[in-house]
Amino acid sequence: MAAGALAPALNPLEEPKPASTPSRPRPALVREALAIDAKPAQEDCALGFMPRFLVQTTLPHSRPNSHSVLRRNGQLQVAVTAHPLVGLPFGRYPRLLLAWITTQAVRTKQRHLEVGSSLCSFMTELGLQPRGGQSGTLHRLRDQRQRLYSVTITCTHPSPDPGTALDARFRVAEGMPLWWNPKCPKLAALWETSVTLSSDFFQEITERPVPIDFRTLKALRSPLAMDIYCWLTYRMSYLKRPSKTIPWRALQSQFGCDYARTRTFKERFVDKVRQVLLLYPEARLTIRRSGIILRPSPTHVSPKSTQFLVSRVLGSPPVGCQ
Repeated sequence: MAAGALAPALNPLEEPKPASTPSRPRPALVREALAIDAKPAQEDCALGFMPRFLVQTTLPHSRPNSHSVLRRNGQLQVAVTAHPLVGLPFGRYPRLLLAWITTQAVRTKQRHLEVGSSLCSFMTELGLQPRGGQSGTLHRLRDQRQRLYSVTITCTHPSPDPGTALDARFRVAEGMPLWWNPKCPKLAALWETSVTLSSDFFQEITERPVPIDFRTLKALRSPLAMDIYCWLTYRMSYLKRPSKTIPWRALQSQFGCDYARTRTFKERFVDKVRQVLLLYPEARLTIRRSGIILRPSPTHVSPKSTQFLVSRVLGSPPVGCQ
């Protein structure tokens, strides 16, 4: 795909432009789009996975004011409850962590995952630049990891029996140290070299995970854009005909409960869709005043990629991949 071909991929809207001016793509995002288009994920060792239930619903985008959030997608309800002394995970970092955790769990088929002895190396693997200080990336990753590992997740969906529902509740990880003191150099240098996932969470994320291109997830800095990307490639994996119009209020309940006004959410959603389509131009959708319509499109990661990963797990890794 040539650079000039990027613009047509941004599907035209069937409505006037919102009052706010859409953000211009970062030059780095355009470069990432060209690099991703030039080489499939499996060839670049960038095939990743996300938990399906956290693609259908999402974590908070910004710091929440409560210790629990509830997301709805159709008849699926997902409640995330924080440890009262820690708080809920939010933003970009827990999404990158979830993608890494799910990818490693799918690849290794193990609950016990080796993170590595170097925090800086792990951050580089996630596409983050290590920076110290109270507001640096090192502190934010530690904080969000602690929040993510300590939450309790409850998934509720209808059962085959009329009038009843199935309820699953689990922690992300088994026991781990909750506290570290950023003012104490010795404690701040500590980094757990492994994590053990709870058995229920492991089962949930390894059953029908959503294939993604990890490069795309790392290139998108906005948590809303990350959520839209994962959701689009998931929906396109089974969409056979154009969807019904998905109302903005339904999308807000699924993606953006952090927004007080539906109009504000809508403007943000449309802006982030433009960024996603820069990296995933095959996705076809129509944006209307009342909502969006999804149209059958190729998934961002081809079905062959999943077969490719299975061959890796069975012991035949491709040349150049570790």
